[in-house]
Amino acid sequence: MGNRDRDVLFVDGVRVPFGRAGEKGMYWKTRADDLAVKTVRALLERNPSIPRDRYDDIAIAATTQQGDQGLTLGRSVGILAGLPDTVPGLAIDRMCSGAMTAATAMGSGIAFGAYDVAIAGGVEHMGHHPLGEGIDPNPRFVSEKLVSEDALNMGKTAERIHDRFPHLTRERSDRYAMRSQHKAAAAYEEGHIPPDLVPVALESESGWGLASRDETLRPDTDMATLATLSTPFRPHGRVTAGNASGLNDGATACILASSQAVKDFGLEPRMRMVQFAFAGVEPEIMGMGPIPSTEKALRRAGLTIDDIGLFELNEAFAVQVLAFLDHFGIEDDDPAVNRWGGAIAFGHPLASSGVRLMSQLSRQFEAHPEVRYGITALCVGLGQGGTVIWENLNWNGKKHSRAAATGSTPKKGRNK
Repeated sequence: MGNRDRDVLFVDGVRVPFGRAGEKGMYWKTRADDLAVKTVRALLERNPSIPRDRYDDIAIAATTQQGDQGLTLGRSVGILAGLPDTVPGLAIDRMCSGAMTAATAMGSGIAFGAYDVAIAGGVEHMGHHPLGEGIDPNPRFVSEKLVSEDALNMGKTAERIHDRFPHLTRERSDRYAMRSQHKAAAAYEEGHIPPDLVPVALESESGWGLASRDETLRPDTDMATLATLSTPFRPHGRVTAGNASGLNDGATACILASSQAVKDFGLEPRMRMVQFAFAGVEPEIMGMGPIPSTEKALRRAGLTIDDIGLFELNEAFAVQVLAFLDHFGIEDDDPAVNRWGGAIAFGHPLASSGVRLMSQLSRQFEAHPEVRYGITALCVGLGQGGTVIWENLNWNGKKHSRAAATGSTPKKGRNK
């Protein structure tokens, strides 16, 4: 499992509360780069034992890198957050897996020995920069039938998964979405989410306020209400605003460090990066991407899906999570999956979401020493998936059985 001297350790992760995109959203008058700066400053303040000149690099991802979300984000955010001029930075774009790619890139540098401490994160202000704004897709994509026009519309790709797997019904998607909302509300009430939230001062017409909670939570969601929602991507379709993530603004950041840096600075890491993988699928069914990326990561790590005790899966659309669960023979309501809810409730500010998954998994590890391995995974536009396998540093050393730990009974995957 690698050279323990070059372990990649997740030390800390934070995010701002996620907001609704658009003029009515709480971050409409807040700059995108300032959201990223808030997260990095919080990390520096929460980890004062790390000298600021010892950070080797900072990678900040964004999908639409223009305006207040441009200018080589890692470098500009690092300077604005108070890192010394000697700390370099870069920007990354792999759409929804931007922050995940930032973390795996920085982690790779640590594993190789080029870095000791690095910051990785992402920001997406979809209110200022809607997905697809200013892009000019090459006409060859469609004229040469390299991809369908539907592949450039994420909602339509989700409808195609429903088409391909008719047993993934709207009712199943709605029920999954309802549970996501309820689990997120419970996680807030139980105090699991606030410890890693960074409050943001807000300017509005009525004066100044403070963002301290995700704006997209709908704890009263019920099946009857979900059934009334329209299907904007197709007449009589199955994807709705209720069983999909919304358009959101937000930022995340985390600290990754080598085992030697952890010793040198007296840090208390939460988990260890075991393996990661990215994979491609047909762009028209981009939501299937996490399946091959997870299979690849498991194969490279010498593990099986039964070794995984906790899952943090990004809920771009309920149907793509259900497709993943069916493929691996996991029940829709398995308590090992998104135990505290997911993006349908919290929001999905594209490039920032990967680190939210990591932070939530690391907190769950603390409460579940019986679980050794967990994964963070998400689908990516234009037909990709990303998966990172993590090891719980609080593992109690006992042999783990996901079925025994969660009380679930594995089922035979339908999509295999």
